[in-house]
Formats: sequence, C-alpha cells, structure tokens
Amino acid sequence: MEYSHLQRQAAYMKKSLFDQGYLNEQFYQLEELQDEDSPNFVEDMVTSCFRDSTRLLSNIEQVLEKCPPDFGKLDTYMHKFKGNTSSIGASRVMNECTQFRECCDEENIEGCLKSFQKMKREHAVLRQKLESYFQLLRQDGPVERAARASN
Repeated sequence: MEYSHLQRQAAYMKKSLFDQGYLNEQFYQLEELQDEDSPNFVEDMVTSCFRDSTRLLSNIEQVLEKCPPDFGKLDTYMHKFKGNTSSIGASRVMNECTQFRECCDEENIEGCLKSFQKMKREHAVLRQKLESYFQLLRQDGPVERAARASN
C-alpha cells in the first residue's frame, strides 16, 4: 500500500520527534496498544496526559510561589508529573523533571525555578508538536496500524 502525502508527512513528523529527543520508546509501546477497537488510543492517552500534567504544573507553580516552598510537596508533585509524562515517552520533559527533583533534594529554590521554566517550555513545545501530529493523522483518516519510522 502506498503512503499518502499526509501519511508521509506524519511519519516524518514523528521521526523528527524521536530524532530531536522529544519522545522515546514508550511512545512506540503506546502505538502497539492501538487497534481497531480503540483507533484513537494514543491520541486519547496523550490528551489525558496533558490534561493531568497541566493541572500538576499549576500545583507546582502554587507551591513555588510560597516562601519558603515546601520541597517535600514539590518533590511529590514532580514525581507524579514525571510519571505522567513518562507514560507517553516525553523524554525532554522527563529530563527536566529529573533536574528539578535534584534541585528539590538540595533545597535549591533558584535551581527549581530555572528548571521549572525549562520544563514548562519543553512541555508546551511537545504538546504543540503532538497536537500538530495528531491533526495530520486525523486529516488523513483512519490509520490501519501505526508504523515505526525507519532510521
């Protein structure tokens, strides 16, 4: 079966998300769970992840605004946030979560603030890129089976 222009464009977009380190192998594992009975499984999981992670970002921001912040609470929220984003393979976001948690362990508020800003940017960029990717897939219509991009 020949790929349509939109399918090629979506495959290229997904490959670039991996090449640029935005996504990791977990995203492929999600795709493997998608089938005829749940054709939008991956998009639904990503949407759910971003809904939950946005709420957690708000919680983290509220704790960071307190003086002094509760580093234990920050670490707990960040642990949940990291678990949430790891479920879709959000590599860059997860790397910043690790950095943030290290700053929490050191009770380094400046480091936490700096890392939090970077993490929010990575989160927003990934969200935008994945929204564009899923929009392309919807334009093309139902996909028979998600395929890995060849390296």
